[in-house]
Amino acid sequence: MNPEGFLVLSAILFVIGLAGFLLRRNAIIAFMSIELMLNATNLAFVAFARFHGNLEGLIAAFFVMVVAAAEVVVGLAIIVAVYRARRSASVDDANLMKF
Repeated sequence: MNPEGFLVLSAILFVIGLAGFLLRRNAIIAFMSIELMLNATNLAFVAFARFHGNLEGLIAAFFVMVVAAAEVVVGLAIIVAVYRARRSASVDDANLMKF
């Protein structure tokens, strides 16, 4: 079983996530796009780990999942706080943290 198919799928998912992050102005959509990019890298790590028959890629994917979980907690808290203050989840309206 070749990893090329998994790597192509991973690249497609990463590009979709990157496009969503760069083109959309809603914070929730941008946040979901970042999660899609992280999942694409996890797929690449797991594909390489399976191809080489070692655990390093699986361990890296596990750490990416841990970082993504922490990012979800902190990021959603910030988005909810900005939404409560501004009644908008737009990235352009998020100048709340200026001094």
